Amino acid sequence: MQVVNGGDPHRREVVHFAVLCRAVTLVLQALFNLLIPDHPADAFSPPRLSESGLCDWFVEWLLGGLSRWDAEHFLFIAEHGYVYEHNCAFFPLFPLSLRAAAGTVLWPLQGFLCFRSRLLLSAVLLNTIFSVLASWILYELGCVVLQCRRQAFLSAILFCITPANVFMAAAYSESMFALLAFGAMWQLEKRRLWTSTLLFSLASGVRSNGVINAGFLIYAQTKHFASQLQTGTGVALLLIFGQLPTLAVSAALMCASIFLPFALFQFYAYFWFCSGNAGSEYVVPRPLLQLAVDMRYHLAFLTGAKPSWCSWDYPMVYAYIQDAYWNVGFLRYYEAKQIPNFLLAAPTIMLGSWAAWCYVASNPWHCLTLGLARRETGRATAEFSAKPPLGFCSPGVFVYIVHSTALLIFGTFCMHIQVLTRFLGSSSPVLYWFPAHLLHTHEPLLQNRDAGPHLDEPSLGKPFPAWNRNENPVLRLLKNWRQSTVLTQWILGYALSYWLLGLALHCNFFPWT
Repeated sequence: MQVVNGGDPHRREVVHFAVLCRAVTLVLQALFNLLIPDHPADAFSPPRLSESGLCDWFVEWLLGGLSRWDAEHFLFIAEHGYVYEHNCAFFPLFPLSLRAAAGTVLWPLQGFLCFRSRLLLSAVLLNTIFSVLASWILYELGCVVLQCRRQAFLSAILFCITPANVFMAAAYSESMFALLAFGAMWQLEKRRLWTSTLLFSLASGVRSNGVINAGFLIYAQTKHFASQLQTGTGVALLLIFGQLPTLAVSAALMCASIFLPFALFQFYAYFWFCSGNAGSEYVVPRPLLQLAVDMRYHLAFLTGAKPSWCSWDYPMVYAYIQDAYWNVGFLRYYEAKQIPNFLLAAPTIMLGSWAAWCYVASNPWHCLTLGLARRETGRATAEFSAKPPLGFCSPGVFVYIVHSTALLIFGTFCMHIQVLTRFLGSSSPVLYWFPAHLLHTHEPLLQNRDAGPHLDEPSLGKPFPAWNRNENPVLRLLKNWRQSTVLTQWILGYALSYWLLGLALHCNFFPWT
């Protein structure tokens, strides 16, 4: 397999370290789940309908910490479908994948494990694979965009210890979304437009914020057209303008492909909950009916009472659920009692804001022209005579900065603020590129002093030597913790503390990000 057996030792190290981090996560969550009693949280807790045996008890004991909070929704949907209205806040591709894996790959275990246990086991196995592949793809994406293998390698290693680690391992959709989104970005950088469109489309079937990725395709087409305009002359310009309708149609089709999963899911929910006979052949088990009565969950296809959103001009169950069930909206979370959650999200807000400010300050002209204008060559100033910068401040990072900043602004003002860490951590490579840039620039332990100063220059033309004593930069920095800078200690401390705290709290039903 190219991922492990390729000639790049840093690619192998990324994959090996990702596997190691997954293994450590699974061990720690089992340990925390055993030692810390569960908090009596007000969370979705459907009854278990299948009989449990000794093997099921063992799976629950070993992996039960990964089925908390929203994971219960994904596992429930995979087992029973969209029974309750508020289940429609969770998009279908991830639970469908769990059901497929439990019914095929883990089918031989049906004599030992009930279906729910196989779903949980499939979630752990799939998310392990997804997160490991996402770390590799993030490295490949960084090599193309940053044009600096050192920073690409370091950012992929940082992704392995992401502050959102617990959600990458639990039965959540973050790992799957990160894999599809990063993969689509990588394919787009290689100008494989329709492959990128397919991956972006699948990503929008995993999480709702996948639809914003259409902006990448629009920008890529616009940038390609602007580049042709600035290089063409005479008759060539007429031919370029002649291609404009074709480019517009292809961009529209690509964007429609990305929005299609979202639209189809809203239509499915409308048909299921707003149609009088949609669920006539579906028999809801009595315990689930009793749960609906006790918790006042909406089962429109049984009661005949249509929910209010069915009469909207544009009925969208997702928007209704976010408003009615979770009170999501502009500034709705700005309350004094939410200050602890704002503090939890503060490091992510600071990193995202600092990244945007740093990039704009380093590339004012590039940002002002939206990256569409060519660099001037006739001026003698250092700004325009120098080659384009490499690493985080390279021109190719611009669209990713816009994307991460848009997500940051929306998440800060319109979402439950504590979700921001995993929201950005699974959607944008900037959350890993910028800390890698800071470590690469400001940490003396990563400067390869004894190898010669010229080796600090980023290069894609030839492989760079490993950092002294240890190929893995994070392990090297942890080994020399006291000699590292305060900035390094803050970055690594933030990632590792959120990793450990997230496992200890989330796996025992305590509130977390």
